[in-house]
Amino acid sequence: MNDHTVRSFDEQLQALATLVAQMGGLTEAQLAAAIEAIARRDSQAAETAVAGDGRIDALQAEIEERAVKLLALRQPMAVDLRDTLAAIKIAGELERIGDLAKNIAKRALVLNREPPIRLTQSLARMGKAAQGQLKQVLDSFSNRNADDAEAVWRRDGEIDEIYNSLFRELLTYMMEDPRTIGLCTHLLFVAKNIERSGDHCTNIAEVVYHMVKAGHLNTARPKADTTSETSVPYENHST
Repeated sequence: MNDHTVRSFDEQLQALATLVAQMGGLTEAQLAAAIEAIARRDSQAAETAVAGDGRIDALQAEIEERAVKLLALRQPMAVDLRDTLAAIKIAGELERIGDLAKNIAKRALVLNREPPIRLTQSLARMGKAAQGQLKQVLDSFSNRNADDAEAVWRRDGEIDEIYNSLFRELLTYMMEDPRTIGLCTHLLFVAKNIERSGDHCTNIAEVVYHMVKAGHLNTARPKADTTSETSVPYENHST
């Protein structure tokens, strides 16, 4: 392979990484707008988050198309192959975070028409944690820093802990006042979407680690979501 061909190949890989970084920036902004919509009851921020999803989807399609062409024409090996596959995988994870952010924003539009509930602040705290995870893992990709990626991976339980607490609080609200069931159901979905966003950040962290180290994290993922095991007490008020 001559110097010109090698230089052209490097430029294509760099262009792919740039597109992933651009998609990451848009996803960060969309998630931030969705969390802002919940925390501040800001319907304009919600509309912004919903509207931003189309551009993220378009970038994912462009990244996948470029990566497939690169695989077919260049047949990269070793680190170049890992970089190319990482771009495809990370784009897919970012697209899912974008979808979750859009869903959060849509539910914010509904919630903003109802009386405020203090638990939205717990959602905001959980959302900020997810935003921090996303920023750090995208930085680890840009800087090719496997240690930072692993740090994101190990912090996944933090968001789960907030989610567990919020889940129990929302169940208590609904049991104490059945009139809040509709509102709390939307909040439960928002909380789950934020928790899932954190999971996708963890997935990206695994991809970045493999991209840099050519190996896999060899311990079990530190999950702490216990809501699937939470029982709902039933009170029989019949006489």
